[in-house]
Amino acid sequence: MTSQELNSIIPKGFKGESLFMEPMKNHTSLKIGGPADIFTVPQDMTSLTDLHRTLKKGRVPAFPIGGGTNMLVNDGGIEGCVISLRSFRRIGVLHRNETNVSLVVEAGTPLQSLVHYATENGYEGIEGLAGIPGTVGGAICGNSGSFGYEMKDVLVSIEIMDGAGKVERINAEGIQFGYRRSAIPPDTFILKTEIKLGIHTKEEVTAKTEQFLSEKRLQQPRWEPSAGCVFKNPSGVAAGKMIDEAGRKKLRIGDAEVSAVHANFFINKGKASASDFLRLMEEVSRKVNEKFGVTLEPEIKIVGRVSVNG
Repeated sequence: MTSQELNSIIPKGFKGESLFMEPMKNHTSLKIGGPADIFTVPQDMTSLTDLHRTLKKGRVPAFPIGGGTNMLVNDGGIEGCVISLRSFRRIGVLHRNETNVSLVVEAGTPLQSLVHYATENGYEGIEGLAGIPGTVGGAICGNSGSFGYEMKDVLVSIEIMDGAGKVERINAEGIQFGYRRSAIPPDTFILKTEIKLGIHTKEEVTAKTEQFLSEKRLQQPRWEPSAGCVFKNPSGVAAGKMIDEAGRKKLRIGDAEVSAVHANFFINKGKASASDFLRLMEEVSRKVNEKFGVTLEPEIKIVGRVSVNG
């Protein structure tokens, strides 16, 4: 697309940020990714719906993004328009009683902001999500979890805008969830969600949250760029343990390396490309299959064009 064509896509009166040929490495936790044709951050619902309508009319692909975690963007970048909902980050109390509270949370809210809010108010149910990066919307799409906690367990409903631009509310029972996945279509925008938490004391919730965080600090390379766990855990066994026992810990291809701290975390040691990362995934998967007869399934989402010309 030419610069003139790209500019014409942004509707008049659009409030927010719009960048053209924007490197996605600037917007992912891995610090990897080629350019998006357009990268936008709508400031309000009107700008979001107007932009979505314009994209649909022009048959330009719309790509929703949360915090840019748990994803690998190919070196060719992303076709069409990436839409970040990071401006949508309010949390409010819908209703509460002596034992439970219902919160309405906008999808662009950082997951850790929600965990902090819950901890400060003594709301129980998401302590195990402490330390998981990304947004609430992304956590719902990927059914984020750890220590036996999962996002689906506290979900009441979500409000979405589908690929046709229709806004609707869906109850949690109507969403198919699995291990680190959901059946929410990739072109669907989660706008906000209702979650239900228990009410305890701030001290109790803080103690549990800090316990989980302490364990993660010891077990994960939190100081280096990564996308979290690269592979899903096969039934009954940790993928990281298998990778370690297959002798792949600290394996490096280009600037992509298997972490010495946690073998299911691959880190960017400087200027890793998506190609480096994919080749590392392939080699690790091959070695695990060779040793254990198990095919590892990616937990991270791999998106975008393989090359600028592809």
